[in-house]
Amino acid sequence: MENKNVLIAIVLSTLVIIFWQVMYGDEYVELENQQTKTEETKTKSTKPSAPSISKKNVEIKVSRSDVITQSGRVKIDNQNLKGSITLVGGLIDDITLKSYNSNQSKESKKVVLLNPKEVGQSYYLETGWATSGNEIVPDNQTKWKVVGNKILSPNKPVKLEWNNGKGLTFIKKFSIDDKYLITVNEQIKNQSTQTINLFHYAQITRKQKPKIQDFYILHEGLLGVIDDNLTEEDYDDIIDKKQRYKGSKGWVGITDKYWLTAVIPEKGKNFNAEFSYDKAYKVNYIITDPTTVNINQSGSNISNIFIGAKEVAVVDGYAENKGFHKFDLAIDWGWFHFFTKPLFFIIDYLYKISGNFGIAIILLTAAVRLLFFPLANYSFASMAKMKALQPEMQRLKDLYKDDKQKIQMEMMNLYKREKVNPVSGCLPVLIQIPFFFAIYKMLFVTIEMRHAPFYGWIKDLSAADPTTIFNLFGIIPWDPPSFLIIGAWPIIMGVTMYIQQKLNPAPPDPVQAKIFMFFPFILTILLASFPSGLVIYWSINNILTMAQQYVIIRKTKVKTV
Repeated sequence: MENKNVLIAIVLSTLVIIFWQVMYGDEYVELENQQTKTEETKTKSTKPSAPSISKKNVEIKVSRSDVITQSGRVKIDNQNLKGSITLVGGLIDDITLKSYNSNQSKESKKVVLLNPKEVGQSYYLETGWATSGNEIVPDNQTKWKVVGNKILSPNKPVKLEWNNGKGLTFIKKFSIDDKYLITVNEQIKNQSTQTINLFHYAQITRKQKPKIQDFYILHEGLLGVIDDNLTEEDYDDIIDKKQRYKGSKGWVGITDKYWLTAVIPEKGKNFNAEFSYDKAYKVNYIITDPTTVNINQSGSNISNIFIGAKEVAVVDGYAENKGFHKFDLAIDWGWFHFFTKPLFFIIDYLYKISGNFGIAIILLTAAVRLLFFPLANYSFASMAKMKALQPEMQRLKDLYKDDKQKIQMEMMNLYKREKVNPVSGCLPVLIQIPFFFAIYKMLFVTIEMRHAPFYGWIKDLSAADPTTIFNLFGIIPWDPPSFLIIGAWPIIMGVTMYIQQKLNPAPPDPVQAKIFMFFPFILTILLASFPSGLVIYWSINNILTMAQQYVIIRKTKVKTV
């Protein structure tokens, strides 16, 4: 009975791990970018309705650098971003992240997030005005004029201006902070002969679907918060059917594993949002109430744009300090966010103390063992008694081999006499599983763990151990195929698991015994491609568990008669 319960717990855990392994994709390939055009939702009302916006889509196959150098632009430069805004359309279409390289090499290129609409991998943002009347409004072909400062940087806004020749002057005032937030204050000056009603909108356009991991524990694609509801749409799903939403607070965007572009409507204004595909993936919102501008008056609307890395402190800071409604949900903490996110803060705190995320994981492992020390002590004491009782259990089986009911009764009497709980052996496994899942999720989704080094050969805790036993950990000059990459840390984990297994009572059933014997070997192979930080956690946990278990076994004595 006791061994069956332990076996069930372990087999269920293994099935989950196998499922993850089957789903697990190749290492993340840095994002590519996309393209063009604007289309907004319609509302039904007695007042002017928010119109559908149709704009020209010009696609000319030229290089990114040629487009940027040959077109008039306003530069963007702060602590984290560099790029530019094109004067044709007033689009934000050139953004590079200063703090992030495409791979671990310091010589590798910086991550490029946005690209102009003229290139094949275009990915850009636009804001502007739509009309339900005959007013001439700017579109993504409009040529804007710079007024004053030509470099957008913190505390140095940039102003663009355009006159439609019919008495309307449009102004875009861009401001940027020192992180990833650009604010666009759009104004209209009405010097025409009639009152106008215009609808403000913002849109993100991405031409191509990037290469994604397509792993169920991480969402990559279109997302947003509409009122209190988190909405996530995959790239493939949105091709078949566009999605429309109505809300009074929230934001919409496109997310990659580590990067995000998002647009946030002005507070207190109702909006329609749409996720769609029409030769490009599009996410947009349009304010449903028109901005009414009387003759010789002005009107305005403000939108906020996030373009950058999903750093936990930054994203949470915008949610709290800027009041962006549930913006912290941009990081995919998953269903168990109430457990995973606090665990991240603990590891982040330990990292600030130790200076290394690997050491932080080890400290967390020790803290978890300490936290559950009394419970583990009880479990290991029971398991030690079970191991010591095995000769007596075998004697009872031999004595009553023809009477299974008698064997069960004598076994229960033995458990009661020695105060042994046969199912307590499941506790160490059950304790470890939630932390295993939470650490795996944290390593997988947080950019803080990206390229975080440990010591020795581990250069990235979010990636698999790069060494392999099949070339003697680099001694033999041969690069084995990916399925033969079984590194040193997975082997350490497997060996410690095997030793730990020997400290437990052996299953009396031969089939169970064989399953248990191969379990460390199977798990070593399965976890070889998992993040090395997770394998280090499990290995250290095994070592600490063995030490505690060994001490308890040596102290445990039972009566067998």
